[in-house]
Amino acid sequence: MISVQQWTGREASALRAALRMSTRAFAEHLGVALRTVAKWEKLGADTVPRPDTQAILDTALARGDTLAHVRFEALLSRSGDGHAGRRPVRAADYETWTEDMDRALVCLSRQNFSFASDLLNRWLGRLDPRVLDGEGLYLYGRSLALLGDLQRDQGVIVGPLSAHRSYNTARSLFAELHIPRRVAQTDLSLALVDEMSGKLDASARQYERLVADERLSMRDRARARMWVGRAHSKIGANTRAIELLEAATREFEDLAEPEDWCVTHQKVALAHRGNGDLAQALEHIDIARSTRIFDSPLQRVRLDTAHGHILLSDPATRDDGLSVLADATQVARRYSLGHQLRSIEDILRPYDGPSGSPTHVRWPTGRPREFEWRTVTDPRSAMSSGTTPN
Repeated sequence: MISVQQWTGREASALRAALRMSTRAFAEHLGVALRTVAKWEKLGADTVPRPDTQAILDTALARGDTLAHVRFEALLSRSGDGHAGRRPVRAADYETWTEDMDRALVCLSRQNFSFASDLLNRWLGRLDPRVLDGEGLYLYGRSLALLGDLQRDQGVIVGPLSAHRSYNTARSLFAELHIPRRVAQTDLSLALVDEMSGKLDASARQYERLVADERLSMRDRARARMWVGRAHSKIGANTRAIELLEAATREFEDLAEPEDWCVTHQKVALAHRGNGDLAQALEHIDIARSTRIFDSPLQRVRLDTAHGHILLSDPATRDDGLSVLADATQVARRYSLGHQLRSIEDILRPYDGPSGSPTHVRWPTGRPREFEWRTVTDPRSAMSSGTTPN
């Protein structure tokens, strides 16, 4: 059934035309003054009927037959006055919208960004959130949050058409609707965007606040702890990062969340690599690689990037590391994973020029060993936060 969230003179005039009534007959049909109908016809969208008249118009629309409804919707969709977002929203549209979001979520998990974008933008591009009811605003906010996920995975982090903007707009809608859990979840996504754009200190502080935020589920709070650990690893505080990440693995195990548990082992591996402990790094990356549950392209690229990064740290496995990263690059390009491509480029940058000076790390044998990093003045910087992939 067609419904109108807010009547203006434009919708009222369209209803009169759809019912094929004169202005006088329409006024009598509604029980309002003739001058009221004349005002609607003259001012269009610039006039809004009183609340009691809004209810009368709702009833008149509901009592119209199917042909009248078809004419009404066609009249509104054909009008060229710049208010396309005010077309009526049918109750069945919300169910279809929800189904499209579910389909978009599946597409995102497979990195089918093009189809996911089409599914989301058929609603975001069609409707004006200012005239939606509570249910419509919620769906609009959820669609924006999913669009933010899509933009984040593609590496479109900041700017007018970016994950940051989509998340911020979604957060405003959830706050307006008084849905604290969704607000906190969006705060978590915004902190992740800050981290990806290099604001490591700010993102770490936000993650730490969200770890104890009771608006979030236990899983989301554990994920916040994992991201606190990752942020510490990126700034070189690897010992603290390992403590936080290992606590997160225990939480995910208790919560029976195998995917997050696997991802956290990947982060632990990179933190051990940052500390120069390649034996522990290889042990944890092998756990992540052998126990991954959902083998999506994005997950494969992330795991292979971390694995290749660790293999590059030992001259004996350097060629293997380059081969793994080459494969990861191909997959990242195929699925337009822009942020992952930049991470791989950062990892490979030290191998593009003349040799730097030697350094010492703890190797799997437990004995110190010298090797050369290339294009790095202080070779330890090649193992620091700037080249740690996501």
